[in-house]
Amino acid sequence: MADERRAGTTDVPGPDLRPDARARLASAGRRLAARIPPPWGFVLAVFVGSKVVLSLVGVLVLTAWDGVPGAPPADEAMMRTQQDQVSSHRWVSLWFAWDSFLYDHLARLPLDQPWRDFGFPLLYPFLARPLAPLLGGHTAWALLVVANVALLFQLYLAYRLGGRLLGADDPGEAGADGRRAVRYLLLLPTAFLFQAALTESLFICLALAAFWYAEQRRWLLVGIVGYFLAMSRSVGFVVVIPLALVLLRQHGWRLDPRSLGRYLRQGWPLLLVPAGWLTFMAFCRWQGGDWFAYQHAQEKGWGIKVQNPLGVAGSALVGDNSANAFRVWIAVAMLLVAVVGLRRRADWPYLAYTVIVVLVPLSMGPPVYKSLLRYLLAAFPVAFVLARWARRPGLDGWLTAGLALLQGALFAVWLTYWTHLII
Repeated sequence: MADERRAGTTDVPGPDLRPDARARLASAGRRLAARIPPPWGFVLAVFVGSKVVLSLVGVLVLTAWDGVPGAPPADEAMMRTQQDQVSSHRWVSLWFAWDSFLYDHLARLPLDQPWRDFGFPLLYPFLARPLAPLLGGHTAWALLVVANVALLFQLYLAYRLGGRLLGADDPGEAGADGRRAVRYLLLLPTAFLFQAALTESLFICLALAAFWYAEQRRWLLVGIVGYFLAMSRSVGFVVVIPLALVLLRQHGWRLDPRSLGRYLRQGWPLLLVPAGWLTFMAFCRWQGGDWFAYQHAQEKGWGIKVQNPLGVAGSALVGDNSANAFRVWIAVAMLLVAVVGLRRRADWPYLAYTVIVVLVPLSMGPPVYKSLLRYLLAAFPVAFVLARWARRPGLDGWLTAGLALLQGALFAVWLTYWTHLII
């Protein structure tokens, strides 16, 4: 009987093997996690987590909105049709809105035929061109992939640059600062647009990279990145000013003749930044016979005309359009945060950058009101200031909750097709 019992148990795994299997699996997981550099583990987790949460919330809100009479509004019905053409899955299609379809158009235009669309810089749609064949020719999907890959690197660069700029000497505290910088970047009022098929994530990724390399004194890389930064959005070439301020700061803000020679030897790659925009102007000349075809297209298509940005902001604040006033008050709040939080001389380059990316869009005149909340997203130093303030006990929770609620409300507006409050 004892032999039979022993024979009967030989075919059944003993319960003591299961803990061993779990231990081996856990050990393999730890070894895999150990191979991922610490910033990337956090960055990947945040990227996936934000993607899942926003997509889930988006689908739920859209499903609920379907039952509301008059949804979508009549002037947004065309956009809903275009979204359905991109994908029948709402967790994909919700990330496309007006300008996304213009970028899709630019990504499909053949270069061997007359080119008539000069209103948008071309880096973003041209990056999607070589990727589209790998996705079955779907240029819209390629645009979404480009934006999200840029977002992934953007979060990594925000972690590294944020941890460096927030000034912690202890490596552990620097890691905590980097994580806060990433979190507050994703909590900016319209940060959900980072996930959309738009230029926001690409522009900020390149801007962060340019400043990261500038802080490391790798000026040739600054010039190369800045070249593409200027090709991604018109305000990009003006970023050469705060980048030059980083160079000045690194040499004690000296302006004597000997220092000027050193600036030229080290900082000459900064000339590549405006060269990026000149390349786009040369494209306009090649295809349209006009160096300023982009400016004329914007004036004709959207009524854009360079104006005093302070006057444009003031007209919204005293006008009777509450939506315009709301947008400009957000801009004013971001400027105030930057002025208070970046007043140290060491932070002046980032203060100058914030002022530029806020005031340059306002200089386009009243047509910018509709897209101002989108353009303000470029002011990444505001997130770093908030991350610095969040070191204070108790403040982090209140800031996080308040910004999350504001972004959630704006995301709902985006999802329910009143997109012109944002884009």
